[in-house]
Amino acid sequence: MSRRDEITLSAAEQRELLESERVAIVASNGPRGWPHQMPLWYVLREAEIWIYTYAKSQKVRNLERDPRATLIVETGHEYAELRGVMVEAEAEINRDHALVFEVAKQLTLRYADGLDSVEGDAAEALRAQARKRVAVRFVPVRTASWDHRKLGGTY
Repeated sequence: MSRRDEITLSAAEQRELLESERVAIVASNGPRGWPHQMPLWYVLREAEIWIYTYAKSQKVRNLERDPRATLIVETGHEYAELRGVMVEAEAEINRDHALVFEVAKQLTLRYADGLDSVEGDAAEALRAQARKRVAVRFVPVRTASWDHRKLGGTY
C-alpha cells in the first residue's frame, strides 16, 4: 500500500471533517488568469459544499466565466496533525430566490451559536439580503484527502 493510500480519509472521515470545520478556501480562475482564492463559510447539502455570496462578487463573476473551482477544507497546526479535503468541482450558480433564502437560513443556523431557527425579523432580513445574493453548489469532479495523523509520527 502506498503512503498516499495510507493517509486518505474514508468517506465518513471526509464527511466528519467537512461537518466540523467552518471555512472552505474556494479557488476560482480570476480575470487575469491568476487563481482567485477566498475563505468562505459553507454548508453541506446532500454531501455537497454550498456557499452563499453576493451575486456581483468577483468569485461569482469568475465562476460565471469558468465554472471550474477547487475547494480546500483543512485543519491542523503541526505537520503530524494535518487533515484535509480538496475538491475539484463544477460550480452551479443558483439565483432562485427561494433556494438562495434556504441556503442563507442553513448558513445562519450553522454559524450563529445557539440559534435553532430563523423566523420573524431575522427571516425577513435574510429574505431581503437574498435578493442580492446567489447560492453556489459545487458538484465534485475529483476529491483528494489526507490525514497525517495516520502516519503515526513517521514521515
